[in-house]
Amino acid sequence: MKSTRRSAAIAAVLAGVLAAGTACSSDDSGGSGEITLTVDTFGSFGYEELFTQYEKDNPGIKIEHRNEKEHEKVYVPNLLKYLETGSGAGDVVALEEGVLTNLRGQATKFVDLNQYGGAELKDDFLPWKWSLGQSLDGKSLMALGTDVGGLAMCYRTDLFEKAGLPTDRTEVAKLWPTWESYVDTGKKFQEKVPNTKFVDGLTTLFNAVLSQEAPKNGNVTYFDASDKYIADTNPAVKSAFDFVSGLDEQQLSAGLKSFTPQWQTGFKKDSFATMACPAWMLGVIKENSGDTYDDKWDVAAVPGGGGNWGGSFLAVPKQSEHPKEAADLAKFLTSAKSQITAFKAVNALPTSPEALADPEVKDAKNEYFNDAPVGEIFATTATSLQPVQLGVKNVDVRTVFEDILVALGQDKLSADEAWKKAVEDGRDKAE
Repeated sequence: MKSTRRSAAIAAVLAGVLAAGTACSSDDSGGSGEITLTVDTFGSFGYEELFTQYEKDNPGIKIEHRNEKEHEKVYVPNLLKYLETGSGAGDVVALEEGVLTNLRGQATKFVDLNQYGGAELKDDFLPWKWSLGQSLDGKSLMALGTDVGGLAMCYRTDLFEKAGLPTDRTEVAKLWPTWESYVDTGKKFQEKVPNTKFVDGLTTLFNAVLSQEAPKNGNVTYFDASDKYIADTNPAVKSAFDFVSGLDEQQLSAGLKSFTPQWQTGFKKDSFATMACPAWMLGVIKENSGDTYDDKWDVAAVPGGGGNWGGSFLAVPKQSEHPKEAADLAKFLTSAKSQITAFKAVNALPTSPEALADPEVKDAKNEYFNDAPVGEIFATTATSLQPVQLGVKNVDVRTVFEDILVALGQDKLSADEAWKKAVEDGRDKAE
């Protein structure tokens, strides 16, 4: 449910969505007593069944769902504009963890959920997830956690079979206990299936490797605990960057950036055979691949073992005309029972200890992914996941690194040039 970014080309879309958002956020009861609550999400949250249930249980509420697939270049810029102008945002908005970190110092733009019973929910969430939902000064509860991003590796069984590689998930995991062996497997694959790249792109893999390297270096990436920019000196960032640069040099990447239209189209064009999969990514893969690829994807252990990438929250902007009703809806969508429903729908790994311990999560299998035991793969380690320190400008800096990695993958920069530019441009964004 992971991603942050810009583009002049979205101006027309922005204007249209802004107008629609303003209309949806207004009191459109028309004297009927019915309240419309607009919910803004990106990617796949698995809320469709929950919306229907909530409307049924609350006859006076109608839910308008606005979902944007392009998180980085459309959803985030739109949301930030709505918050800045004071109109256009949904009554409930989804915030990726990096975006929330960026906004934690702007608590006045959001409803304090403690005013609507939020404080009583503390034990319903993993402790660190609850803490991240607090404002920077700790005086208000800005958001409630939806999911966490336990890490695995997804792969196309039909393409592996074509390459003469094993397809059983246990045997596949044995192919890549380390990232180096993952590259070696990629070379073997590429020799047999030259028209399909081994991995979707450098940005997805970079974030996955960085999520593993961070705990080895104080659980920090671009910023330290005091919010000082350290991308140029943190071994975790350099190690992840060097790894994907080497993979690019081996020509194993399709050069696609996550969540762009080109990346979404690549699922149905056999553009790539593997991709790093935080738990929430399974729903994204299914949505982009469609029914034609049912049973063609599977899930195996990620090289290097474990990791945590991404996860999101729900918040209520202060501009909402129905803050109590919106807060009640946010609490419902993030309840243990609702988190289980979302997990069953799109594999959004719960942030609720109760939900994580529920057999419907622990024993879950995903039919689309060849009945992969996703509960065993993801949920059993979720309670031990640790958050990575994210600076206030984390999203801005991450975007710089990802865009430069795309340029590297398109042969517009050498590896050395890319690293120097990423560090320098990242520093500019951090200031």
